[in-house]
Amino acid sequence: MLRPLGAGDPTPREEVFQRISNLKERMADAQIDFCVIMQSADLFYLTGSAQKGTLVLPVDGEPLFFVQRSVGRATAETPLPIIGIGTDKEIGQLVREAGIRGKGAMELDVLPVALFERFKGITGLDDLDDISNILRDLRIVKSPFEIEQIRKSGSICDWIFTKAREVIKEGARELDIDADLVAEGRKFGHQGLLRMRGFNQEMMSLYVAAGFAGTIPSNADVPVSGLGLTSALAQGSSLEKVRRGTPLIVDTSGGHNGYITDETRSYVVGDLDELFREPFEVSRAIVEETEVFAKEGIDSTEIFEKAIARVKKADLQDYFMGFGKTQVTFIGHGLGLEINELPVITARHHFTLKEGTVFAFEPKFIFPGKGVIGIEVDFIVRKNGLERVTTTPVELVRL
Repeated sequence: MLRPLGAGDPTPREEVFQRISNLKERMADAQIDFCVIMQSADLFYLTGSAQKGTLVLPVDGEPLFFVQRSVGRATAETPLPIIGIGTDKEIGQLVREAGIRGKGAMELDVLPVALFERFKGITGLDDLDDISNILRDLRIVKSPFEIEQIRKSGSICDWIFTKAREVIKEGARELDIDADLVAEGRKFGHQGLLRMRGFNQEMMSLYVAAGFAGTIPSNADVPVSGLGLTSALAQGSSLEKVRRGTPLIVDTSGGHNGYITDETRSYVVGDLDELFREPFEVSRAIVEETEVFAKEGIDSTEIFEKAIARVKKADLQDYFMGFGKTQVTFIGHGLGLEINELPVITARHHFTLKEGTVFAFEPKFIFPGKGVIGIEVDFIVRKNGLERVTTTPVELVRL
């Protein structure tokens, strides 16, 4: 009933139960008797629904999916049995009747303390550890179904990059380009919202950075955040105008059925200023080299080391992924239901690439007061190499 209206592909029944089984195995290894899931992305991953509810999962029993709102929609979305409740206070009695006891775990990286304390008070369960690392690790390797969703998400990025050629013009404001491209993405099926894990983590679905405004750092832990329009939300596109010779980047997400992609392309009106020419070529070389050598079994730190070696060879390290104290320490990040999933590609976070891992890779250069340039591509890890999510070339687009 919902799919003709755009409700997306339902998570297959067997996929939901496999995910729950995988989580139970890891819970058993960690000697966790039950876990409690409340955060939307985790809830959707494990149930196929993001309705307002709570999943209580005993390691040796059946899942208890309590839904407060909307029971009707959740019933249409999940293969799990649903327990409709009026308020969360009802969970306490039902959990006791189900014999839930022992050592529990909750998403302590994102769960507000007030909710944590309320759950303890309602249920009487107070031996509660953190399940977040187990959940995040569980979601690193994507299933064929998830890869299909990610590819559909990536097709939105491809469409936006195609339309960018039409709307980027000398004298156009970042904001106007942003508005046109966000509209194009939505008309193509972009879900609109991005999920980013963590307290106070907020992100636009698209950024346009042209010249000086794109070099202004902000609170977001990203290499290019943009000036934005207000100190209340200090990131995003601004009123800066496109200037001939100064590059402009379009950093856009795709969003389909919950799954997020994240790519960037560089554009220029006229001839690219000399300052940015070598940095762009270094960015492109890093992407192309990584695509050739990285594959299942490679340690993620090797990707970072090879990239930074090429940057240093060009003597551009002072402008790579930021400048001064605002440089970020990563060059890539995992993708999935949240834009900041694992793995994180840094010099110190060791992760052995596994087939089905999806990550964004973004070598960028920021020259204070001048402008930004770079590339971001999304890769799927395969046994013998990396596979691109999108089809848009990484070359500089000259307009």
